[in-house]
Amino acid sequence: MTVLFIIPLLWMVVSSLKPENQIFADLGSLKSLLPTNITFDNYIKAFDRIPMMKYLFNSLFYVSIIGISGLGVNSICGYALAKLDFKGKSVILTAIIALMIVPFESIVMPLYFVVNSLSWVNTWYALIVPFIANCFSIFMFRQFFMDIPNELLESAAIDGSSPISTFLKIVVPLSGPVFTTVFILDFISHWGDFMWPILVTTGESLRNIQLGIQTFFTLPPIFYGQIMATLTFTTLPIVVIFLLLQKYYVQGITSTGIKG
Repeated sequence: MTVLFIIPLLWMVVSSLKPENQIFADLGSLKSLLPTNITFDNYIKAFDRIPMMKYLFNSLFYVSIIGISGLGVNSICGYALAKLDFKGKSVILTAIIALMIVPFESIVMPLYFVVNSLSWVNTWYALIVPFIANCFSIFMFRQFFMDIPNELLESAAIDGSSPISTFLKIVVPLSGPVFTTVFILDFISHWGDFMWPILVTTGESLRNIQLGIQTFFTLPPIFYGQIMATLTFTTLPIVVIFLLLQKYYVQGITSTGIKG
């Protein structure tokens, strides 16, 4: 299974290092996966054709803001649903679970009308604010926090700690895996955004990397070597983040709380 998933990625990387006429000439043979006649012309020409670094910065900026802001908002909501008692708690939890199954495509137009009425079109607010709160992230935090012993929180309350202080000083330090997991999932989810950015960005100033890649298909001539180079370049941030945080990501997925 690993080999099957790696082959398309390997072909993309190898093709980005080949001359344009050799990419499809080698297709169908083992040569398509072997880096022969290595050249970096595709990368150089791709950077000359579109402002790659600007698009990459735009994507990194707004996706990182969504991920970091979401950790704060969603973790607090998950903590409240897991450990605090208040009226309507079960109703709110039910609504969050129900909203998890609503596809984004069904709300994209109403969301656009709201953003447009706020004059947020072609601003960072349109790209960031609607996605900070996330039902799946809230539910994931809630499930993780449920396994934190109540005795630990009660001891902090007896010592005079407020709920917010307990959350920041006790719960957060114990919850590194779930914070990492949620951040990675949010980052990957929004890194590939295409539909929403194309609706709310009207110029190049806020264009993300996915819209930049589309430029290669809309401005003739089409060079697939440059497309592969761009795709390879835009895959690097996800690979780097996952490799750096892999240990905590696996812990967050496989564990449901504190052990021992």
